[in-house]
Amino acid sequence: MRFSSVLLGLGLMSALHAQNLPPEVDAALARAKIPRDAVSVLVMDADRDSKAPARVNHRSTFPMNPASVMKLVTTFAALDLLGPAYTWSTPVFVDGSVRDGTLTGNVYIKGQGDPKLVLERVWLLLRRLQGVGIKSINGDIVLDRTVFEIPDADPASFDGEPLRPYNAAPDALLINYKAVVMTFTPDRTSGTAQVQFDPPLSGVQTQGIVPLSAPVTAADCGDYRGALKADFSDVTRIRFAGVYPAGCGEKVWPVAYSDPKSYGTRAIQGMWLEMGGKLSGSVRFGSVPSNLQNAKPSFESTSATLAEVIRDINKFSNNVMAQQVFLTLGRAVPLAAFNPDTNVLPGELPGVAGSFATSRAVAQRWWKERISADDVPVLDNGSGLSRNERISTQALGRLLQTAYRSPYMSELMSSLPITGVDGTLKRFKLRSAGSAHLKTGTLSNAIARAGYVDGASGKRYVLAAIINHANANTDAARAAMETLVEWTVKDEK
Repeated sequence: MRFSSVLLGLGLMSALHAQNLPPEVDAALARAKIPRDAVSVLVMDADRDSKAPARVNHRSTFPMNPASVMKLVTTFAALDLLGPAYTWSTPVFVDGSVRDGTLTGNVYIKGQGDPKLVLERVWLLLRRLQGVGIKSINGDIVLDRTVFEIPDADPASFDGEPLRPYNAAPDALLINYKAVVMTFTPDRTSGTAQVQFDPPLSGVQTQGIVPLSAPVTAADCGDYRGALKADFSDVTRIRFAGVYPAGCGEKVWPVAYSDPKSYGTRAIQGMWLEMGGKLSGSVRFGSVPSNLQNAKPSFESTSATLAEVIRDINKFSNNVMAQQVFLTLGRAVPLAAFNPDTNVLPGELPGVAGSFATSRAVAQRWWKERISADDVPVLDNGSGLSRNERISTQALGRLLQTAYRSPYMSELMSSLPITGVDGTLKRFKLRSAGSAHLKTGTLSNAIARAGYVDGASGKRYVLAAIINHANANTDAARAAMETLVEWTVKDEK
């Protein structure tokens, strides 16, 4: 793969002369009690060759915390370096002999960073194991997670919310985002709600029935999670001390398992046993033996394409999936690929482990070669779930203009939430719904939007806006963002 520097030239630079914030945006920021020096905005033509001045250029060179808007860097870099058809494989090795449905030996499942190894695909993987004639394992199921080198992290360290699925840590063998999905189905005849837990976790006791509260209307469903008084403190037991509101219909509540380190082993063993499989040993972590490393696996599970994966990442701002993709850059793209005299193709490199450090090096080198020698973003984990990541709106503008001219523009744009239509912008109160594809970002003290806006004149604009302030997470701040998008749509015909 060959890479060349993208020179935005005088078109972008001349576009970035000072332009004031629109008066209605200024007024909206004043209502939100957000000072102008806490805001960075850039609105300009999507075409980097345009000589038109920026419609808005306010503090665009200042690096700011973009929250999840940083996912634009990760997902476009992945499209550009790996290609939209890139997939992840999860090979399964059977080591031993099979007789009368019993394997005497071990099964090895090697994780290779699949961002979307959800329960349905894990079930199919185990079903294929049964399909090759294995009903009982006289040995162990070994989970190999060695292709990523990730330091242990406390899921509560970021914001004190360890049970929030968005705080799940990446994993070479990431099963169902390390989440337990609880489905509550009320039965007024019995006065109870049935509770289903997916996946079934080995060694974890669960409570299958919860009492209903007094009958009320559906409008009085209220805070059903609070009413349940769930207790997740014991990693071997999930229980409820409260009731399920009778006014609620069926509800689905995903939570991050309180002991993420044991989630993979518990999930695999629980699912295998529930499917009727037998296991004399245990499910444990380990490595594929050297004699099997280069052998053909018994079978493998193949992920969705990168183009499909980034749709989930950007539409719904999935942090752990973004980090899986970011770590893949460090594992699958050697730095030698940036040398035009080498014809190194991206792929899974034997013996190369992905780490945040190597991924940052790859992403920053890619930025300098592909986007600009300037405005290199400060990357951490590539998802925006970080207090340290920084990027300017000018840099976001360069990225979006480069993407707009790339062969993968349609894949990136279709992955972004559409205002008033879907994803994290489904509830966006834009009068001209559907006029913008924008990545959103939200952290405490930070809110951001970046993407493409279609003007009434038929022109398409790049928009990048970031607010870093104590009032950034208020309804008034979000209203200011909506006002900016509306103003951008209402260009002169």
